[in-house]
Amino acid sequence: MNRFFYGSVLCLFIAFGCKDTEKSQPVKTAEITFTKHGELKLIKKDTDSILQILDIEIADDEYKTQTGLMYRESMEDRQAMLFIFPDSQVRSFYMKNTAIALDIIYIDENKKIVSFQKNAQPYDATSLPSGVPTQYVLEINAGLSDKWGLKNGDRIEWIKTK
Repeated sequence: MNRFFYGSVLCLFIAFGCKDTEKSQPVKTAEITFTKHGELKLIKKDTDSILQILDIEIADDEYKTQTGLMYRESMEDRQAMLFIFPDSQVRSFYMKNTAIALDIIYIDENKKIVSFQKNAQPYDATSLPSGVPTQYVLEINAGLSDKWGLKNGDRIEWIKTK
């Protein structure tokens, strides 16, 4: 009798306790959007002329530097992400969970461009090293560093606006 009772309860629990997957709503995630934290100037080394002025989102804590532009669907050409690290060392980035092709620009403690990883491909987990010690990293849409004529030795300046 006990087995019959517990078996019946278990059947009822399974029948009424499970979700109907056909009627459940898909989980909606909020889109991550660009948040302007400042403005950055790209400055030509030979002439001190301004090549571009960009709106920047700043990544300056562990969570932001680990997440970067992951899970974003797009970024405008006049937008960029600036990673600010507390020290200068050889750095390596990757594109895991990043849907946007990027140029990754490595910048030393004097705010001079020292190396590039151009046209980094979405969702690629391959390590993209700086090759030399860097304290800052700038991510822009792929192809823009060539379009703007950026070279090693060019420099950056930025101000926080938020």
